[in-house]
Amino acid sequence: MQGIPDPEADLALYYDRHAAVRNTRSLTPHRVEARQWFVRLLKEEHCRSLFELGCGTGVEGLAFVQAGLHYTGVDLSGESIQVARAQGLECSVASGRRLPFADGVFDAVWSMSTLLHVPNSRIHDVVSQLVRVAAPGAPIAVGLWSGDDDEVLNPEDLDEPRRFFSRRSDDTLHRIFGAHGVVEHFRTWPEGTGVESGPGAGHWTQHYQFLVLRTPSPN
Repeated sequence: MQGIPDPEADLALYYDRHAAVRNTRSLTPHRVEARQWFVRLLKEEHCRSLFELGCGTGVEGLAFVQAGLHYTGVDLSGESIQVARAQGLECSVASGRRLPFADGVFDAVWSMSTLLHVPNSRIHDVVSQLVRVAAPGAPIAVGLWSGDDDEVLNPEDLDEPRRFFSRRSDDTLHRIFGAHGVVEHFRTWPEGTGVESGPGAGHWTQHYQFLVLRTPSPN
């Protein structure tokens, strides 16, 4: 990645500034359906705990708690974490590169619209962390905005510093996650309203990508 600095500090600042607004936005029907489908999968597999990377203000965390799951989330934004904690969610400030959890402690993992902020030079480190904290055989659900394998500072952000985006093609996504397990579920849909609207979800977004990575099960 040339000319683009480590994005984590800038991302934290951006989402600190927007925490109150993001907490009032609703999810798109496709996003809600994907979460409901995942919850059904977890109940079929008798999963009890779920970890979310990039929990934001807890919009989806509350839904997972209401579904009967023991929920844990992390986010780079301290302001977002304060909003989520005020709603009773168990969450903390942490980087996806250094998750503060022991190996194999979560029955499932959820991360939507977060890994697109991770540059290709570090994406395998973060996916490895998700696999590490997930129990063997656990489903790891990831959602991203697609693109033509470009890495940019979001041209639609009005505030400085702007957010970093790595917008990956479907083929690239399969290669990245396939290196860590089996991509057993993959689908795409048009996206651009609700919580995913605004800067970063404008005309240059192609579609939304949703996958489930299955980590190796014990022998």
